[in-house]
Amino acid sequence: MRMQPTRWFAAVLAVVLALVAIPQAQGDPNVVVNPALFQALRYRSIGPHRGGRVTAITGVRQQPCTFYMGATGGGVWKTTTCGSLWEPISDGQIDTGSIGAIAVADSDPNTVWAGTGSAAIRSNVIIGRGVFKSADAGKTWKLAGLRDAGQIGAVVVHPTNPDIVWVAALGSPFGPTDMRGVYKTIDGGKNWTRTLFVNRETGARVIAINPANPNELYAGMYRGFRKGWDIISGGPASEGGIYKSGDGGDTWAKLSAGLPQKLIGKIDIDVARSKPSTVYAMVEAPGAEGGLYRSDDAGATWANVNNTQRLRARPFYFHYVDVNPKNENEVWVNELSLWKSTDGGRTFTAVNTPHGDNHGIWFNPDNPDYAIQSNDGGANVTRDGGRTWSSILNQPTGEFYMVAVDEQFPYRLYGPQQDNSTVVVPSLPPVSWGLDSPLQVWGQVSGCETGQVWPRPDGTVIWGACKGEVGRYSVATGQEQHYWVYPQNRYGQNPKDIKFRFPRQTVVYVSPHDPGTVYQASHVLHRSMDEGKTWEIVSPDLTAYEPDKQVTPGTPITRDITGEEVYSSIYAMVESRLEKGVLWVGANDGPVSVSRDNGKTWKRVTPPDLPPGGRVQTIEDSPHRKGSAYIAVYRYLREHDLQPYIYATTDYGATWKRLADGRNGIPIDHPTRVVREDPSQEGLLYAGTEFGLFVSFDNGAHWQSFQQNLPSTPVTDIKIHHQDLVLSTMGRAFWIMDNLSPLHQLASRHQTIMTSEAYLFQPRAAYRMRYAATASAPDQPQYPMAGADIDYYLAGEPSDDVKLEITDAKGTLVRSFSSQQPVGGGVATPGGGRRGGGMAPFSKRPWHNRFVWDLRYAGTAGSAGPLVVPGTYQVRLSVGEWSQSRSLEVRIDPRVAAAGVTPSDLQEQFDLGLKVRDAIAEARALTTKITGARDGAKADAAKAKALQALADRLVTASIVYPAPMLIDQLSNIARMIGQADQKPGRDATERYDDLMKELAAIKADLAKLGI
Repeated sequence: MRMQPTRWFAAVLAVVLALVAIPQAQGDPNVVVNPALFQALRYRSIGPHRGGRVTAITGVRQQPCTFYMGATGGGVWKTTTCGSLWEPISDGQIDTGSIGAIAVADSDPNTVWAGTGSAAIRSNVIIGRGVFKSADAGKTWKLAGLRDAGQIGAVVVHPTNPDIVWVAALGSPFGPTDMRGVYKTIDGGKNWTRTLFVNRETGARVIAINPANPNELYAGMYRGFRKGWDIISGGPASEGGIYKSGDGGDTWAKLSAGLPQKLIGKIDIDVARSKPSTVYAMVEAPGAEGGLYRSDDAGATWANVNNTQRLRARPFYFHYVDVNPKNENEVWVNELSLWKSTDGGRTFTAVNTPHGDNHGIWFNPDNPDYAIQSNDGGANVTRDGGRTWSSILNQPTGEFYMVAVDEQFPYRLYGPQQDNSTVVVPSLPPVSWGLDSPLQVWGQVSGCETGQVWPRPDGTVIWGACKGEVGRYSVATGQEQHYWVYPQNRYGQNPKDIKFRFPRQTVVYVSPHDPGTVYQASHVLHRSMDEGKTWEIVSPDLTAYEPDKQVTPGTPITRDITGEEVYSSIYAMVESRLEKGVLWVGANDGPVSVSRDNGKTWKRVTPPDLPPGGRVQTIEDSPHRKGSAYIAVYRYLREHDLQPYIYATTDYGATWKRLADGRNGIPIDHPTRVVREDPSQEGLLYAGTEFGLFVSFDNGAHWQSFQQNLPSTPVTDIKIHHQDLVLSTMGRAFWIMDNLSPLHQLASRHQTIMTSEAYLFQPRAAYRMRYAATASAPDQPQYPMAGADIDYYLAGEPSDDVKLEITDAKGTLVRSFSSQQPVGGGVATPGGGRRGGGMAPFSKRPWHNRFVWDLRYAGTAGSAGPLVVPGTYQVRLSVGEWSQSRSLEVRIDPRVAAAGVTPSDLQEQFDLGLKVRDAIAEARALTTKITGARDGAKADAAKAKALQALADRLVTASIVYPAPMLIDQLSNIARMIGQADQKPGRDATERYDDLMKELAAIKADLAKLGI
């Protein structure tokens, strides 16, 4: 009910009206809805908590168990416990998740530098955003320049002066740019000078310093690019190679004696701290010229000491060399395996690591047994020289290409983790008790690290792809049946010689109209209607197929053919939810096509102003309008084009409108990966970009940040599922924003809400669920408290109390909350599913608030009240004279209903639970009365003794293994009937009746004492 404006509201009305215009006042007309109106919406990380690729590591010399790692998409992390616990420390401060280098100043361990942009430039590489500096050991970070330097392969700090720093800037991995080379600052990053520049294609990959003489430095210059069809690694040796400075990096001279003379590729360098005249370098070069080089005269001459292929399998990706700081002959090479030599690199033995594909090791200079090593599975610490390592199952930095969801309750998330397996994780715990480890509820399904994965709605069958090879996984059998389309082994082959050009990230898709119809895609669209036993081709070649792009990847030095560079392939596909047989397809080389007759005929409908060669990562069919669709495209694998490309059509692709051009909210340098339309609100769009998430309330006319607490990481896929926002990321695994219903209401009436003194949003239906909530922890999935989300808005902080009242269908008060009182009743009986803590305080913070009611009646001290029964309730928010009411539907857990539990069973459980609660409250009140009388009867020893005897019948004695007395016996009934949704057992009622007789007897005995 809307009342007349209150004095409080009149006082803040002017402020409110001013704040409505805040976006325009701040010069950003694209902010259509003030973010304060949805400020309480938060994402939660749900894992999996197993690591992803890390190429930047360092430690703190003075603190042997303190290390830093930089994930390639997950930001900067820190451990002070030798890897037993990692915590993210750059979230919200560094605006990219891609970290290429980290360095701690030896002279000041509080000074930490991070260079963004990993220099291991595989196809999913994320471009850097400059150098960042922390002066407080990683607590806070500030941009220190070089924003357009692209990938930063090394940051080196002067050993005695933390303000002198050198940076190796590789530049953009996607095309020629000016900002490449070695940069130096002498004032802590305020100003930078480029001291070594070769050309617009050759950048600096590494810098190594002689700690005994910091004027002596070595730099590895490298030409490296990623294209959609090729890996370019190397160039003329006259340009790339090893350079040396003897004056602190101010001038440089090229070294050549003993090094390759024609072609040279990626280089890594390390100086032996124990003998600085000994320098090692891993050098990519053709044939026997490549391998491990050593100089014993400070770089004047070099010798190739080991050119075995196992040390240089994939130089563009690995190729790291590190020397034990106390032994110049102990040299380590990180490649597919981790290799250790004790004879100066002549022979090597393998060292086991928690994950393969290795990217470097940092040794503590004073105690080399303490070291951190990085790989495609994360970062791991050793305290015994590599014999044992810390876990990588405590860092949620996985890189995921997509996410799929099913219709189970709670729903599951599916996706392929790069450098690992496919994985399935629950959105909420599937059990009512707590978990010893999140691994208990994770699972692996069909497919592998690269392909898409798609479940049937009921989750019983999951389809997945592995580099074009599709499989059907049955949950019942635990087996994956393989039904590959034309099983041609495509590794090592030129794409033009492959019959079906499947990319590594192969489309797998289950029709929304028939779970027995499955699609996958090569350069044509394949369909099976008999569970994969037979496949039919339902399209022509839907790619651009440029002959000059059909090449053997890995030029000009090292072949590298794993399927990532199969350029002319279908990369996105969807069938309209509204029209069976309307098929949309997008290729990784630009074209968009549509069929309106189930694949019989096709029309190419690429937006005419979309530049050629873009990767169509996502096609979204509108859930509201037939013939409408959206596409998200990025072009940086074609050339250095970082623009956002989002388009919409309303006429089956006949015409398109560009929805992101760098001027309407999504910045010009934010490549776009995914766009989705909210099924519950037409025109409400979400866009995932290389650097975060955006929302549009007006069908793409304007975009505004929807980052909230989400770390800066590429958002690779979005699903809006049962009004939740589900995300996959390229570096921080899966995230969920629960309950978008306030956003839906804001989309249609945010001006009305904004100009109200207060507003109660219509709550989403809530389910009675039982599970253990978990507090936020970096090594655990975040599970919210089960309950009903109550969202409300306050124009300002009122002087009056803010109250929330919940009543049942009869108008009887169920629960009330006040901003002036602490929330009680958060402690639950064991198994009741509240082990993550009770409800948060009821707030009167200005703007948007979210309060979670635990669906319980008020409890007594130390125990929670019973859960409400399913039904319709009324929620009333009041501020002074103002109030507003909404209905709230509470639903039975579908699993409980499927198990045969009826609403009448739950009503019976509730009735008994309420009786037990009230009996406990009565017994406690009686105890207080008795103890008060006892304390007042000290002069009458016999009476005091009799009163104490009555109290002892109510309260359990404080001794070892006491006999539980009446209050605890009542609590035991509550424990029995409160752990699950069920019809109470007859014995519970019998025990309750007996205890009530005991309570009556105690009351009668008390009356005999005249009390």
